[in-house]
Amino acid sequence: MPSVRPDVAAFLAMLAAAPGPKMEEGTPEAARTMMLAMRAMTERPRGDLAVVRDVAIPAPEGHAIPARVYSAAATPPAGPVVVYFHGGGWVIGNIETHDSLCAEIARVLGLTVVSVDYRLAPEHPFPAAVDDALAAMRWLASTPNAVGHAITGLVPAGDSAGGNLAAVVSQTLHGELVVPIVAQWLIYPGVDMTATEGSMVEFGDGYLLTAGGMRWFSEHYMGASDVRDVRASPALAASLAGQPPAMVFTCGLDPLRDQGRAYAGRLIAAGVDVSFLEAAGQIHGCFTLRQAIPSTQADLHACLAALKLLIADAAAPALAQAAE
Repeated sequence: MPSVRPDVAAFLAMLAAAPGPKMEEGTPEAARTMMLAMRAMTERPRGDLAVVRDVAIPAPEGHAIPARVYSAAATPPAGPVVVYFHGGGWVIGNIETHDSLCAEIARVLGLTVVSVDYRLAPEHPFPAAVDDALAAMRWLASTPNAVGHAITGLVPAGDSAGGNLAAVVSQTLHGELVVPIVAQWLIYPGVDMTATEGSMVEFGDGYLLTAGGMRWFSEHYMGASDVRDVRASPALAASLAGQPPAMVFTCGLDPLRDQGRAYAGRLIAAGVDVSFLEAAGQIHGCFTLRQAIPSTQADLHACLAALKLLIADAAAPALAQAAE
């Protein structure tokens, strides 16, 4: 039996005792309602923050992409911006489910965070989420003062499906924007939709995210599209050379653990600067379960400390050049 943290074990026991069907046995609407209701019991309050405001990002297709801007400073200076893509299997989750997490990231990093409410499947199947993520990145890079201050760099970040999107936009846009991607933060990312072995089997049931849930997400998101498309499975890209520095975080009891490990390994093999952390005895989705699983707060802060160093290292050459 794998080692399970005491607070994780208590949370899993609570889930096992709760009545009702599994998420994958219901509709997307029911699953979205369940996730929002769960947030009140499992996630910490947002707390005070100087700036929390909603904006609308225009998309090339003509629709508006809702987003929320977070900053710990009322008048932040020029600096990098974290662009956050929420998790939820491309089917559930939104700005509200990740509100407290994004506020904590802004508070600890001292950087502006933009949380992107991309379109969800099955109403908007693949590649709608990718298109919205790319549109948000391009808009932030090309719109002066989009967040109330000059943007000197972008840091795509996200958990689970959001980690997938962060990896995809990094592969697609690195080196192509007028504002550089200085780092990427992949939190228990789903980067290989072809994965069926290893941790997908070992932790496929009883650890919150299930193998059945992953199939349900994939069916709603991908439909008849090819799961080997690198915009769905960025781990299948021919090369990861030249990618921006990466902070990759995985959980020891996660069905997606092995693909996160493998992606970090491929980045390292390609010569990319990588900071890799794995939380032993921890489950998928923990960053939005910090009230139910208190030990998660330390995991989050360890990631943020590593990410802060990556961002500082990326900015160092530009600062040195400016000082000459």
